[in-house]
Amino acid sequence: MEHTLGRLLPGHGLLSANALFCCLPRPCLPQSSPAPSHADAVTSSLRKRPLQLTLHPQDVLPERMSWRLHEGYVRSATWDLEGESITLGLWGPGDVITSEDPVLNPLELQCLTTVVVEHIELDSRELLQHLQRERRMLAELFAILRIRSGERRLLALLHWIGQSHGQVNSHGCRLSLSELNLTHRALADLCGLTRVTVTKLLSRFRAEGRLVAIGDSDLLIPSQP
Repeated sequence: MEHTLGRLLPGHGLLSANALFCCLPRPCLPQSSPAPSHADAVTSSLRKRPLQLTLHPQDVLPERMSWRLHEGYVRSATWDLEGESITLGLWGPGDVITSEDPVLNPLELQCLTTVVVEHIELDSRELLQHLQRERRMLAELFAILRIRSGERRLLALLHWIGQSHGQVNSHGCRLSLSELNLTHRALADLCGLTRVTVTKLLSRFRAEGRLVAIGDSDLLIPSQP
């Protein structure tokens, strides 16, 4: 006996055509992805931006990272066996600083002033250039520390700071200790003298004309005739 789908009845244990149609799997239509929202776009943009930090005096930069210094000054330092801090370098705006492959361990990057830094990834060439400069700076500082006369040692340190982070012209070398937040105590720590000795020597240098005060905080080391 010939039947069509329209004649199949549920009473015979079979489904009607309409019921059978409802049970058939429906084709899956492709669904378009929702357009990204403005918030998603902003979040994605933020993730792509390099990390930037604003730190304050005495703050320490995170370890095992490299940074480009946009504003302010940073001191790199280590410690001796007795826990005394030893300055390895002074870094200013535009410098690259890193603690990823330090010359000495431990190494601390301490903010002298309020600083703004941006995290960067150094390639092998940039890392080599930084290490070469770091070693050169370290050699210059150690050469200053080997000067036996405390008076000559302090003058050499001031001249080195002025050449590195000041202005050099035909009149001499100009530097601002307040801009670098280098107090008499900080200078004493840098050159291995006491704070009292540094204060007395600076006063004598001004009286003798070996240092010339410019404005409220700048100093000029006159060129030697």
